[in-house]
Amino acid sequence: MNYKINSTPLINQTSLQYDQIIAQCKSIFEAKSHDYGTSWRVMRPLSIADQIYIKAQRIKTIEEKGTNQIDEGIESEFMGIINYCVIGLIQLHKDFNEEQEIEVNVLMERYNYYILETKNLMLKKNHDYGEAWRNMLVSTFTDMILMRILRIRQLLSPTSATKVSEGADSNFQDMLNYSVFALIQLQTSIK
Repeated sequence: MNYKINSTPLINQTSLQYDQIIAQCKSIFEAKSHDYGTSWRVMRPLSIADQIYIKAQRIKTIEEKGTNQIDEGIESEFMGIINYCVIGLIQLHKDFNEEQEIEVNVLMERYNYYILETKNLMLKKNHDYGEAWRNMLVSTFTDMILMRILRIRQLLSPTSATKVSEGADSNFQDMLNYSVFALIQLQTSIK
């Protein structure tokens, strides 16, 4: 079956929608990098996972209560998760001899690298799963993100001894992709 949206094959539409979401997130990431530098470089991957947990838990609470008292909605939280996932990937591969502060142009090269790597993973999985995510609830993505955080906590714990599990980096990539899917779902349901 060849699904189409706006006469564009669905897989191409997914790629375009993905890029649009990432462009918004990248813009925020770059602006904050100019404002704050790379102060987040002191964070360990588990601390980054906790930052993602805070955002995902807020999304879940808003989904369950149906209202929020802080002016920002769940869309900004999903965008924050995307950017924290990139930070997590950068920190997982951190060279501890490297300077704390990274120049913005170098930082954005790393951002682009991890986004491209993660998008390529999404395209491969999306091919195999046949756009199944388009029939999923946004709340399911929230739950899947929360589950991945628990996995990262277990994987990065000092006593971790996994046998067949993927590493923390693949979990950060999955959370990033789930967040993009959730944002696409939210944006297309508005139209």
